[in-house]
Amino acid sequence: MLSVTLISFSLAQSRPRGDKAFGAYLSSECVTCHQISGKAAGGIPPIIGWPEEQFLAVMDAYKNKERDNNVMQTIAAKLKDDELAALATFFGSLKPKPH
Repeated sequence: MLSVTLISFSLAQSRPRGDKAFGAYLSSECVTCHQISGKAAGGIPPIIGWPEEQFLAVMDAYKNKERDNNVMQTIAAKLKDDELAALATFFGSLKPKPH
């Protein structure tokens, strides 16, 4: 499992940066569960402020069914590489709001 995650992480690092505005446009489905404030809610982790490579590696792991979550596997499977890159750039650019 670790080697597969490292391969996914390595592949994610070689991708071009995504379009932040496109990521903002696509983010509405994500923020229905993941809080835009950066706070965890109901066991759902925050995704803002993540390094782009980490976001892409995690999404690749869901897409490849290496991480177990049916909802995230379904969402990741329908996203194209440019959409994932855009979301990674958008969420990576956000900072958590002070509590």
